Amino acid sequence: MSRVQLALNVTDLDAAIAFYGALLDSQPAKVRPGYANFAVADPPLKLVLIEGSEGGTLNHLGVEVAGTDEVEGATARLVDHGLPIDERRDESCCYATQDKVWVADPDGARWEVYTVLADADRMTSDRGDAVPAAACC
Repeated sequence: MSRVQLALNVTDLDAAIAFYGALLDSQPAKVRPGYANFAVADPPLKLVLIEGSEGGTLNHLGVEVAGTDEVEGATARLVDHGLPIDERRDESCCYATQDKVWVADPDGARWEVYTVLADADRMTSDRGDAVPAAACC
C-alpha cells in the first residue's frame, strides 16, 4: 500500500472536516485537537488537515508507505541521487509514531516518505525540542 499525502493548513478544523468529508465522500480516520486526517481508498490519498492561523496553504506533501523497509529504500534512492535528506526514526508526529525521510524539491516544497508505526497521543515531535506542528509534519 502506497498513497500520496497532501497536508493542508486550515483555520477552522471543523469546517474543513465537513468540506473535505463532502468532497471526498469520506469520514476522517483520525481527529485530534488541531489535527485530522482522511485515509481515502479511491483515489488513494492521505489528506491531513492542520489547524492554525493561516489556511488554504500547503503544509507539506508526502508518500505513505507500508513499512520501514520502503522508507529505507526511498532514503537510499534519494541519497544515490545526491539529494540532501533529513532522516527520522521512531518519531512522534501528527499523532503517530513514524519512521520517515524528508527531502525538499528545487523550490523548497517539503516531501516526506513515511510509515506509521503506531498511534501516538502527541501532535509534535518527542525529540525533546518542542517542535511546532508545522515543523513536525
